[in-house]
Amino acid sequence: MIKRHHLSFKNAFNGIKWALKTQPNYKVHISLSLLALLMSWFFNISEIEFLIILLLILIGFVIETINTSIEATTDAITKQTRDEIRIAKDVSAAAMLIYAFGAVLIAGYIFIPKIVSYILQVTRSTL
Repeated sequence: MIKRHHLSFKNAFNGIKWALKTQPNYKVHISLSLLALLMSWFFNISEIEFLIILLLILIGFVIETINTSIEATTDAITKQTRDEIRIAKDVSAAAMLIYAFGAVLIAGYIFIPKIVSYILQVTRSTL
């Protein structure tokens, strides 16, 4: 039983490594995630806000991983142009787009007031 779980973890980590090496969107997601974490630290956001940011990051990776697996699966089925394959890819990409839009709105709700406050504070201190 432990060996089976070990194999499952190994396969999962292999999937993560493959996605990180081959999928440009993963690199974008990592970059934006690091930016969000740095901003969280810089603006000293509350614990609940930090947990929300972490949740947004993790869910984004999950949805991107599912989107990537759907794309890889449909490519394995056929490389030919078929409406069903295009629809599957488009809808899975749409799921990530919808999520990203919502995540940006939520992150904006957390960070924009802090950014504005910081800019006002800096401009006041230089006057």
